[in-house]
Amino acid sequence: MDMKRWYVMHSNPRKESILYEQLTIRQIESYLPQIRVRRVNPRARKVVPYFPGYLFIYTELERVGQSLLNHIPGAIGLVNFGGEPAVVPDYIIQEIRFKVDLINSHEFSGMGQIKPGDLVKIQDGPFVGYEAIFDTYISGSQRARVLLRLLKDHQTKLVISTNQLSRPT
Repeated sequence: MDMKRWYVMHSNPRKESILYEQLTIRQIESYLPQIRVRRVNPRARKVVPYFPGYLFIYTELERVGQSLLNHIPGAIGLVNFGGEPAVVPDYIIQEIRFKVDLINSHEFSGMGQIKPGDLVKIQDGPFVGYEAIFDTYISGSQRARVLLRLLKDHQTKLVISTNQLSRPT
């Protein structure tokens, strides 16, 4: 007997919401982590997926069948590793929910004058939610270079729009 587990589902580009709706119609429990963002263009979406192109489903895979999941409108299919669907432990889903809730509860604040060495928080884009060290403004543009810690003791330089940065609270 199979048991319910969390799996990662890959969606077509910008079709995460459609896939989420299709899964809901089929009564397949799913989780699409989304965050509120501040955009320069007022017509741009204010809520975007935390993991663009992906969402999570909680199901008994043997009962539902991987073939059905691969043919739902908006779906590319389950993420597989070595031919096996990627299982996500419950605690990881809980951590993602916590992080997304934390990001969404944050009030976006102005940057004020930030100096090299100051701590900043990334508010938009693929590194949303991460903290970085401000390095420098890039002259002639509204961009800045920050140092982002991705690996244990390794900092990566990242050029980012100043609109995507705020002071951590």
